[in-house]
This record gives sequence, C-alpha cells and structure tokens, in this order.
Amino acid sequence: MIIPIRCMTCGKPLAGVWEEYKQRVEKGEKAGKVLDSLGLKRYCCRALFLTHKDILAEVAKFRV
Repeated sequence: MIIPIRCMTCGKPLAGVWEEYKQRVEKGEKAGKVLDSLGLKRYCCRALFLTHKDILAEVAKFRV
C-alpha cells in the first residue's frame, strides 16, 4: 500500500525519502547504494524499503 511514515521498529521517519529512493532505483542505481546515500543504515529501515510493494493503484480501483 502506502509507505509507512515511520519505521515500525525504530521510529525513524521514512516517508520523506521514499520518492527519491523509488526514482533512483527505477533509473538503474543499486538499491543498497541508494539506501546508504539516503542515510538508512539500520536493518529494520532497509528491510521496509526493500520489501515494500506499491499496490495502491490496484487497490484504488475497488470501492467499499
């Protein structure tokens, strides 16, 4: 769905760097190097970025 505002484990704010991360990875940069340059050093924050799948466009089609 939508990237969490803060890391669920350590509480570090993450939502502000998601767009830059996504753009740089789509351009072909390696995900690990992008995370390093954005200052995400903890395993919990890195895991959240690496395992996140953006499915908002698919879910938005359906109404309750």
